[in-house]
Amino acid sequence: MTSTRHILVVSHTGRPDSIGAALEVCGLLRAAGVVPVLPLDEWNDIRVAAPEVGEVHILGDDVVADQLECVIVLGGDGTILRAAELVRGTRSPIIGVNLGHVGFLAESERDEMTETVQRVLAADYDVEERFALDVTVTTDCEVVYRTWAMNEATVEKASRERMLEVVIEVDGRPLSSFGCDGVVMSTPTGSTAYSFSAGGPVVWPEVQALLLVPLSAHALFARPLVVGPDSTLAVEVMNRTDAKGILWCDGRREHDLPPGARVECTRSTQPVLLARLRQGPFTDRLVAKFHLPVTGWRGPDQAAAE
Repeated sequence: MTSTRHILVVSHTGRPDSIGAALEVCGLLRAAGVVPVLPLDEWNDIRVAAPEVGEVHILGDDVVADQLECVIVLGGDGTILRAAELVRGTRSPIIGVNLGHVGFLAESERDEMTETVQRVLAADYDVEERFALDVTVTTDCEVVYRTWAMNEATVEKASRERMLEVVIEVDGRPLSSFGCDGVVMSTPTGSTAYSFSAGGPVVWPEVQALLLVPLSAHALFARPLVVGPDSTLAVEVMNRTDAKGILWCDGRREHDLPPGARVECTRSTQPVLLARLRQGPFTDRLVAKFHLPVTGWRGPDQAAAE
């Protein structure tokens, strides 16, 4: 065993401000005697923009994911999803510094970055488990693809001009069939992502549930569904047309779905770990991230005093 501490830095290297933030974080880590670790592609991008990046270790070459103490993410929710992919199956918690727009999964903002790094160095954070989905694609009774999702697995039509005909299923029983643009199968974490945009409910993270949200379905019964965490959700691409589908997981991993393909989602045994610096109510996070109007709220304490 080595006493050297390794912390992975994941950034959106397509943005100059993110590269600058990555250089700053790497400097803070080195000053504390911690070895910063970068994914190879990001290291190459940063070296081009800033040759003074300094000494770092490369993930997969110098350090494996199991050796990481923590992951600091500089970017938006998409960058956090990329980080979750890099450390999938490990016990490395992820902490996000928002450099994007909403940054719903991020724990702090750009002006709090130095404090965030100091808290990470002191291991001064709580770890929250968010459950993920195991996703299986079956064709002709044969499993042809396996993957996972932190936010959602989405079955979408592959061709813009062709509607996708599907059957949705819960716990091995058919529920309905319809033509649609697609179907989102989501975790509570993903309820504020694609599922939210499609009209699905916002689910508090501590609620253990799976969501199914049809996309532009041509049907009288095509409401969002919320089922138990041990349920199995499935979407089958019907054979009655030659329309093809495509599976997207977290908008990052894709797989083609021919007619007859079946996509099944269950709760994964491997959660995603998020490092939390503060334990505020999820309601406050919703208000802050979506800039919800709460002016005029009196609150239970004020009402009771009158």
